[in-house]
Amino acid sequence: MLYNTARYGFQPVFLKRKAKLFRLWLIGLFVFIGCITRASAQELSWPKDLSAYQPAVPRFRADTFDIRRYGAKADGRTLNTQAIQSAIDACSVAGGGVVLIPDGFWLTGPIVLKSGVDLHLQSGALLQFTRDRDQYPLVKTSYEGLVAVRCQSPISAENAENIAITGAGIVDGGGDAWRMVKKSKLPPDAWKQLVASGGVLSADGNTWYPSEKSLLGSQTPDAGVWKTGMQLSDFERIRDFLRPNLLKFTSCKKILLQGVTFRNSPAWCLHPLMCEDLTVSGITVYNPEYAQNGDGIDVESCTRVLIENSQFATGDDGICLKSGRDEEGRKRGMPTQFVQVRNCVVYHAHGGFVIGSEMSGGVHDVVVQHCTFIGADNGLRFKTTRGRGGVVENIFVDGVVMENIVHDAILFDMYYMATNAAEPIGEVKPMPVTEATPVFRRFLIRNVVCRGAQRGIYIRGLPEMPVQQLKLEHIALADTRQGLICSYARQLKFEDLQLFPLQTDPVIDLAQVRDIQFDILHYAPDARLLLRLQGAESGNIRFNHLFPAPSDRMIRYTGGASRAMVEVAGK
Repeated sequence: MLYNTARYGFQPVFLKRKAKLFRLWLIGLFVFIGCITRASAQELSWPKDLSAYQPAVPRFRADTFDIRRYGAKADGRTLNTQAIQSAIDACSVAGGGVVLIPDGFWLTGPIVLKSGVDLHLQSGALLQFTRDRDQYPLVKTSYEGLVAVRCQSPISAENAENIAITGAGIVDGGGDAWRMVKKSKLPPDAWKQLVASGGVLSADGNTWYPSEKSLLGSQTPDAGVWKTGMQLSDFERIRDFLRPNLLKFTSCKKILLQGVTFRNSPAWCLHPLMCEDLTVSGITVYNPEYAQNGDGIDVESCTRVLIENSQFATGDDGICLKSGRDEEGRKRGMPTQFVQVRNCVVYHAHGGFVIGSEMSGGVHDVVVQHCTFIGADNGLRFKTTRGRGGVVENIFVDGVVMENIVHDAILFDMYYMATNAAEPIGEVKPMPVTEATPVFRRFLIRNVVCRGAQRGIYIRGLPEMPVQQLKLEHIALADTRQGLICSYARQLKFEDLQLFPLQTDPVIDLAQVRDIQFDILHYAPDARLLLRLQGAESGNIRFNHLFPAPSDRMIRYTGGASRAMVEVAGK
């Protein structure tokens, strides 16, 4: 009623008074919430108790079911799908145990893991999934956060409990039979050899596809996305394009992946979806650099996850957390939560540790410790975009070493794959805040060292929803081309920041930011410009303990920014 009377201008006196009191109350509430938010940003500290993060570990009976007893042959020719599945089924029905893959070459089609089963690969065992695409039927599933149709994963499980893949053997997904390959990704001789092997080329000759169905799928809008009224048969004409993830566990509990090497996946390598209590320990994941969508592990809408002592070299993101895409992800409403990642190494990958971009169900309470990223495109990569929605918060990172990062050592990007790229500042207009507006807040990142990157730290928020409440401590960035670039951010604190970029005009580039504090900042004495500040909405930027102490000429104000927005202690 207040809204209607205010809108049309017909208000009795007592309603006007009520409206005024309501406005005062609302303003007071916003101020109170703002005070709480600011206090919570200042109090952001490392979690003292990680017991809520600890996954339950599966236990298995000692009974062993050797696949050879079910007719499997290690001759590299026999398709052992039925024999291996029979062993898995018998083991599960008997109450669980170990299904043994002895050393040798075991060719197979897709298999389904069942409750109580530990699929154990001995040292010297190669579980090779067939490159015959017709062996993988179409199934309704989820991919990239949407309900979709894909070919059945080589290894899958649904609603299973107490399952594992362990040992010292190798699981090969036969991915080279599925993947399209860009000409730019291969040396000339390798490209010629690939084209000569068969398949078809795109019209411009720059992309190789394994079949006509695969090429047709690349030309089909929303290929694989399930829509009301569809049947599986509707996707048959593009089935080769619908590459499966090597391993997909859906709604499973108490999972262990330990010791095994997973390689050559058609699409994502490891994809636990809506699972609980996942332990990944001492594994190796390898995909070639040209493997499009060849992520290492994508943990989606899972609770209590431990990833430790593992190595990744992939064609896309290395270790990635997701929770569904856009409206479907928000409707699912299952965040990825209580995750630990520790003592892992990521080599070539689009990102070392990544959250997003499909994070519409939210991601929270994540701890990353003692990881190394070498040669990855990005190091710490947090990405989203308008339309996603979802809140990413309470993310803690400690002890990350990086070298030879192609793009950004630390990246927050709320314009993932956007055409306007949010630049130049001021040309992107704010949008209304809705449930589709994503949120990045409450990150603590400390003890990070990087040598070599295009940009040291890159933060790009939305005008209507800035990146907020970040605390970065003890960060050393050397031999990066650019230092710190930040736009649309609030409540950031940098403590003991060492910035030594090759380009020093400026070292720090800020635009439309507020409540930014630098405590102990080291930069090169011969830097041309310490800070460039842009934007009339910027303000409350404070520097304490700069080495060397800057002169007034080391700060430049543009685009409506003014000297009153910056305070340098001691000046």
